[in-house]
This record gives sequence, C-alpha cells and structure tokens, in this order.
Amino acid sequence: MRYRNDLGWSDVTPRSAWLSRRQLMAGAAAVLATPALARIDAAPSAFSTAEAPNSLEDITSYNNYYEFGTGKTDPATYAGALKVDPWSIVIDGLVDRPGTYDLADVVKGQPLEERIYRLRCVEAWSMIVPWIGFELSGLLNRVGVQPGAKFVAFETLVRPEEMPGVSSPFIDWPYREGLRLDEAMHPLTILATGLYGAPMPNQNGAPIRLVVPWKYGFKSIKSIVRISLVKTMPQTTWNMLQPQEYGFYSNVNPQVDHPRWSQASERRIGAGLFAGRQDTLMFNGYGDQVAGLYSGQDLLVDF
Repeated sequence: MRYRNDLGWSDVTPRSAWLSRRQLMAGAAAVLATPALARIDAAPSAFSTAEAPNSLEDITSYNNYYEFGTGKTDPATYAGALKVDPWSIVIDGLVDRPGTYDLADVVKGQPLEERIYRLRCVEAWSMIVPWIGFELSGLLNRVGVQPGAKFVAFETLVRPEEMPGVSSPFIDWPYREGLRLDEAMHPLTILATGLYGAPMPNQNGAPIRLVVPWKYGFKSIKSIVRISLVKTMPQTTWNMLQPQEYGFYSNVNPQVDHPRWSQASERRIGAGLFAGRQDTLMFNGYGDQVAGLYSGQDLLVDF
C-alpha cells in the first residue's frame, strides 16, 4: 500500500461526482444546524491511501447499524429520524477530568484531518472511506488518563423512539465496544465527525464515531455517548453474543477464519457484480503501523 501526505480533493474522487442536489442541500442544512461539525476543511492525513474512495452512495447505502435494523439498507431507511443536535458525551472512569462534555467542546481545538481509510468488515466486504476526524489520543490526553487505566470502553446511544432496531432482544443494549489503551492512543485510531467533506450521515454514525481501520468494522462503534477509561478488559457486544466467533481484539487477520466462513478474501463494495474477490491483507494493510502493538501475542488465540 502507498501512503501520501500531499493528497487534496483533486487527487480523490470529487465530492461533486457523488453528491446529488438534495444531498448537498441536506449537508448544508446539517452544517448550519450543528456548528460543532462545520469544520470540514481538513488537511490530508499521512495515513491516507492513494486508492480511490468508494462513492458516497456506496458508503451511505450499505451499512451495519443494528439500532436501525439488521438489513444493510435499514440504516439509510430509518436513521433520518435520529436527532444528533444537541449531543453530549460522558467521559468517566480513570480520568483526571471526568464529566459530560458537549460535542462542541469535544471537537473544539482538535485538528480535524481528512483521512482515507480502507475499512473492511467481518462479512468479508470492504470500502475505502474519506473520513474526517481527529486522533482519539488528543481527546484522551485532554481529559487526563490516569496510570491505572488499561482499556477504553465505548457505548452507543439508545433512543428507542428514534431507533427501531433496539426493540429487538437480540442485543443487550447499549451497543458496547472497547480497545486496549495502547490501541486507543495509536494515531490511526480516530474519532470521525464527517466523510466526503461533510458532516457524518446518520446511518454512518452521526455525529461522532470511532474508526479503527486495522480491525473489523464492528469495532468502530457509532454515535458514541460514553467513553470510559477502565482497569480491566470491558465487555463488547459481539464478544458477549458469540465469544467463539468474535474475540475482543478482532484484528483483520486472513489466517483466522470465522467459524462459518473464510476471512482470507473479501469483496469490494461498488466494484461490480462480476468483480472477483481480493486477498484480505493482514491488519487490513496497516501492519507496518500497528503490528508492534501485538508483539509477543498469539493472534490465533487473541483473535
């Protein structure tokens, strides 16, 4: 994979190629309605891939977001009812400055950077998404991580009147995820507030979500309302549901098959009906950046 730190919008697929007039109007309305998210002029990240991103239609119409249903099109169908302004995040646990933070305060002063990440999910499909976000480490440093903290736990919003999927007993809501502290502090781990130069669409996790590009997509929790610094490994939703299939780490690893399918290859969304599958890359191609986090670990056991 090639990385560049000089990418501009002319080097990737232009927003205008994908945004319809209606979407442009909706995006402008979202910016005006949510001042904290209006900072969409972002510099490219050194981790951005030179590969062309998926279209906005691909990215916003094929989603996993069980709070709105289990179908890939359910989030786009139902997430429009979600109210994302105002928004606050509880930051608690082993931090120096715990509290309930307004999103404007979370974002204020953070260097938002355009990032193009290759995001692959456990269903063996992948996309390239031009996220806008900032390093999670910047926020954690701001609130002050105490020495006893070893993990970071996250929770998603639960609002049944706007999220029809939470009526299902399949998941013990809220949706939960977690990272080891060194994973959370890595510069590839970002909190994303937008994509394609506009605020985050609801179906993609508005107004703020996690992106951990070397892990399977379900680790990148959406619509975050709580971040907790903790001493012990937190419970995570898919590990709670099916621990034999979904481990805590959930790194992209073609050598570890899901019990019900191979993870050695993947399908690129938007590549066409007859496009062949491609090999899945270890750590989603970010091995040079993150493999050192797992030195000495048996990734066949810590899957």
